[in-house]
Amino acid sequence: MRWIAVALLSCVSMSTVEAEIRTEDVEYQDGDVVLEGFVAWDSVKQGQAVPGVLVVHQWMGVTDYEKSRCRQLAELGYVAFALDIYGKGIRPGNPQDAAKQAGIYKTDRKLYRHRLNLGLEQLKQRPGVAKNRLAAIGYCFGGTGALELARSGAEISGVVSFHGGLDSPDPASGKNIKCAILVCHGADDPFVPAKDIEAFQAELNAAKVDWQMDIYSGAVHSFTQPIAGNDNSRGVAYNEKADRRSWAAMRAFFGEVFRE
Repeated sequence: MRWIAVALLSCVSMSTVEAEIRTEDVEYQDGDVVLEGFVAWDSVKQGQAVPGVLVVHQWMGVTDYEKSRCRQLAELGYVAFALDIYGKGIRPGNPQDAAKQAGIYKTDRKLYRHRLNLGLEQLKQRPGVAKNRLAAIGYCFGGTGALELARSGAEISGVVSFHGGLDSPDPASGKNIKCAILVCHGADDPFVPAKDIEAFQAELNAAKVDWQMDIYSGAVHSFTQPIAGNDNSRGVAYNEKADRRSWAAMRAFFGEVFRE
């Protein structure tokens, strides 16, 4: 019986190995423009080929919020890289400046897609990343970005948009999408009109894209971000239930697309 006890103890020890999350700021360039991203990984899994997840920031740029999401993804066993769309040191301090910065890329989707793909290349180059198992997630402005990455024709397994913009300025781009799509959306989001949702769905259906959309009752814009507060009347507010459910939906989605 002693060998059974030893085997059981060994199994328990193996199952309780804790993640050792390591992080690093990463500088890279777009011509003369210096960009600064952030990567997180589990050093326990070093030497293994694990899926990589690109994180696209909201309109304030790369903040502690994106870094915390990278750490969460690393705890799940992924290598997570938060790319930088704006450039090193460009981190808007208020909504007005953030809207101005985000507007540069929302009105120039070619430039936006270019910066997104530069970030994807950085993720691919990270040690231990399985290049055939890649995905992207994004929040608000970054949710739009994750969708634009898919529209660029990127070779990835899936994208997840959390309370992102769903406009469809170039419906023909839908035919470039090679991956599955999950959209996590607040039912009461005042910044995403019904016409945008209809156009978005029409674009994906016309291109025969594998897509799904989760809609959370009582949730407005920025429902995953505690810094948004809890006043729904402002149109932006944190919603703990929607945050938890959307993260669980993402995990299930990754389990499917990475397995395939």
